[in-house]
Amino acid sequence: MKIAFIPIDNRPVCYNLAVDIAAIDKSIEFFIPPREYLGSLTKNADVEKIYEWFCTLPNVDKVIISLDTIAYGGLIPSRRSKDSEDTIKERVKKFRSIWTKKKTKVLAFSSIMRISNNNYNEEEKEYWKDYGTKIFEYSYNTHKCSLGEFGSPIQNLIPKSILNDYLMTRQRNFNINKMYLEWQKLGFFDELIFSKDDCAEYGFNVKEAKELEKEGGKVITGADEIPISLLSRAIEKDISVKPVFIENDSKNLISNYEDVTIEQSVLNQLSLAGVKVKENADITLIVNNFKNHQGEIVMKQPTEQFSGEIRLPDTPYMIADVRNANGADNNFVENILPQIKLNNFYGFSAWNTSANTLGTLICAAKIKFNAKEYNDKAFKKVQMTRFLDDWAYQANVRQTLDKPQDIKDKMKPYEDKISKVLDIEINNDYIYPWNRLFEVEVVDESC
Repeated sequence: MKIAFIPIDNRPVCYNLAVDIAAIDKSIEFFIPPREYLGSLTKNADVEKIYEWFCTLPNVDKVIISLDTIAYGGLIPSRRSKDSEDTIKERVKKFRSIWTKKKTKVLAFSSIMRISNNNYNEEEKEYWKDYGTKIFEYSYNTHKCSLGEFGSPIQNLIPKSILNDYLMTRQRNFNINKMYLEWQKLGFFDELIFSKDDCAEYGFNVKEAKELEKEGGKVITGADEIPISLLSRAIEKDISVKPVFIENDSKNLISNYEDVTIEQSVLNQLSLAGVKVKENADITLIVNNFKNHQGEIVMKQPTEQFSGEIRLPDTPYMIADVRNANGADNNFVENILPQIKLNNFYGFSAWNTSANTLGTLICAAKIKFNAKEYNDKAFKKVQMTRFLDDWAYQANVRQTLDKPQDIKDKMKPYEDKISKVLDIEINNDYIYPWNRLFEVEVVDESC
């Protein structure tokens, strides 16, 4: 199968992870733009170069497109871009003309612009550092109270020029999403997903999601994992999964940054991946969920960690550790590592949000289970990266840092443990692709 893939941006979890997961099956011919074409924290994607790359592709069976990349230059630029609605429409229509000529199936996703409840403008417009929480409150209250044109009293605390700019940007992006929905009705997409992340119970993003759903749009809570979930869906092979929750009485609780229960998040990701839920399933999905609330390691928000013991099954299984956002549960990982046997192990993940963890975990497991030409080295590379990023770095080493620095020595004890579990030699370097602590790139020097 030949698959083309246009990521959200150049982060390791968006770019490298997609490449590494696809490599688990050598029969998949995977086409992806050069990484330097993609956007970063401070740079927009080079849309013209991606277009040229797209035009030169051979005929592929399916193309997976992050529409934010070709429309705005990436997920972050979608919130910052000053381009007009007409300019963006013409840009995307160029791509549509090519995939129409190539007669390929297109699986696409577009984000519903998030509303972060903070005064942190690293990924937003400049004014977010002063008015982010006020804009969030305005959005939340306007939707909740159904005040309509009268708005929320908090708007008086936001300069009119800033509020107008924000609302115009939202309306532009929403109009673009409505255009995509019309294209889907005309048959241009084989699958179209609208994503919402950093959700609250109310807000303009929630309101827009409901309007898109009324018109037949499919909305999923999540973001960064969705292109990889669509890769899973593109592999049209049967696989069944049985979810098992460590804290079964708490599966109705809602994860951080999401607006659905952890159980519903699991079911949504399985459905998007084209996976059936069965009692007597091919693979068991073990979910290390939270009891009272999800922890947040980065924000120093603790939760009750895993206690007791778990016995891993003798049948195929994979593990989603979502007890915390942004990092693994140390007690849980230390419990499972000695038990892992490679013959029935289909993956581990614990990065960022619950949806992020689930979507990418399921894809790797599905490709491994159905691989025509299974690549054990590639599967082990994915697992090495997840354990060393999600557990060693995020849950441990990162907590000792106040800025990016050389961490090879700090990572060595964790490398030794993972090398024994996966039966591989590890010779890694670690870099900070966006020059911040939030993401580290595990560079496998042995490749």
